Amino acid sequence: MHDEGRTAPGLPLLLDAVLSVGSDLELRGTLQHIVDSAIELSGARYGALGVIRPDGAGISELFTAGMGEAAKKLIGQLPDAHSGLLGILVQVPRPLLVPSIAADVRAAGFPPGHPVMESFVGVPVRVNTKVFGNLYLTDKRDGTPFTSDDLALLRVLAAQAGIAIGNARLYEQARLREHWIEGAAAVTTSLLHGGSESEALVTVAEKARSLAGANAGIILQPTEAGGMEIVAAATGPGDDAADYLGTAIAPGSAVLEQLLGGKPVFVDDSATDARMTTAVRTRFGPSMLLPLQSGGKLIGTLALPRLRGAAPYTRTERLLASQFASQAALAMVLADGRDARERLAVFEDRDRIARDLHDLVVQRLFATEMMLESTRRRAKVAAAGSGTCDASDAGHEMDSLLGRAVDELDSTIQEVRTAIFALQQPPADAPTTVRGKVLRETAGAGTLLGFAPSVHFEGAVDTLVGSPVDKQLVAALRGALAAAHRRAAVSLVRVRVDATAVLPDGRPCVRLTVTDDGEPEDGVQPGDDGPDAGTGPGAGTGPGPGPEAGTARGTTLTWQAPL
Repeated sequence: MHDEGRTAPGLPLLLDAVLSVGSDLELRGTLQHIVDSAIELSGARYGALGVIRPDGAGISELFTAGMGEAAKKLIGQLPDAHSGLLGILVQVPRPLLVPSIAADVRAAGFPPGHPVMESFVGVPVRVNTKVFGNLYLTDKRDGTPFTSDDLALLRVLAAQAGIAIGNARLYEQARLREHWIEGAAAVTTSLLHGGSESEALVTVAEKARSLAGANAGIILQPTEAGGMEIVAAATGPGDDAADYLGTAIAPGSAVLEQLLGGKPVFVDDSATDARMTTAVRTRFGPSMLLPLQSGGKLIGTLALPRLRGAAPYTRTERLLASQFASQAALAMVLADGRDARERLAVFEDRDRIARDLHDLVVQRLFATEMMLESTRRRAKVAAAGSGTCDASDAGHEMDSLLGRAVDELDSTIQEVRTAIFALQQPPADAPTTVRGKVLRETAGAGTLLGFAPSVHFEGAVDTLVGSPVDKQLVAALRGALAAAHRRAAVSLVRVRVDATAVLPDGRPCVRLTVTDDGEPEDGVQPGDDGPDAGTGPGAGTGPGPGPEAGTARGTTLTWQAPL
């Protein structure tokens, strides 16, 4: 039988408590309201709500009331909930009423700094039939022990608390889902808006890190050896993304096999999990490794590690992060396709400009040159037929002026042709080494010539040839290849870059030699460098044998500059 004299006054307090615990939609605020309402309802001095870990092995969080911050610091870490009265409630989630803690054999005492408590009452808090946590109360303020009436009121409050917690969790999940959806949309918009591939990867990593509350957002991509390597990273304050770049997952690792199968990897503690093999794993605890897939093919991995001791990822967070990774992978593929289309459009536009220059500008310049040359010849004939000194002098002056005009036009034609050749090179990211630049120019020439020029390097070209000589060398090579392309019947081009050459005065130099077997252009004798010969600081040009010594075909260009 309940004491009606005590129960009736408790009903208004119970109603107030029930209304209070459901007033906050935020989960943490709701949990604190539950504890505060419980001590008000029961008249307890101390109250706590222990949240059970997902694996049921202990308490993950503790919300308290009636205890100041100084007292909490003295107590220190959370109770282990493996022994004592708290352990009993975790292991056997049933209401527990203990009038005297000291007299109960199940009690395990108090840790150093913990207030001594006399009486205890505890009830499980269930959300959808599953135990979420336990609500504990100790010591009534009037000094009397807890009664069965107090336990009954607390059970009603716990039931209502379970409903409030369920609602708060739904609200939190909805809000979390909204944030992830907005984040995925922002990433998609950013990737499709433009930017380089490296910027796109960092954008995905940073947004995912922020949404997941991770210490770092990391992108890994497959390597030729069959492993995976970190190619982009975004980190929080106090951490340097550069520390992660280049770290690799070895081929054949368990994690890699799972990712290649399109399955995400969830790790509770990266530092101790045997599947984790990277050097940076020791600083991390809970982690997610999510495959970035396109058309069933793994194009990368998104890793989201938290620091050791941080809260593990919930089932909802894992699901939302996996969906984000799928959306990000699709956005990356679409962005890459957009970039490819833009590069193709640029290439087509450049090709059109090159055709227009060749078909219109060069032809008109060439026709003008022929007209001037014809006028020059007629002037010579007229001057020779006049027989007077004045006429002869005037004829020579006219011939000189026309000659310079013809030379200028010829030089302009060569420059336009070189520009046409450059426009016809495939657009790509510019290489940084001298060898890479030379090979790119020869590869581009190969698409126009119909065969690949042979290339030979002598000496430490990338080390010895610096700026601005490297740019001058590439310009000379481009001009020589353009000239070779114009010559008829060309079937062979040899390119040689020698960084061990020496100038006549003894200074070290780099020497570029371009030889082809084509028919010489009008006005250029076999073995002559012709108007396309490049020059540079201290550079020189001179005749050289064609590729087939002793024949009338072939042109050699030699360009050199001191190092």
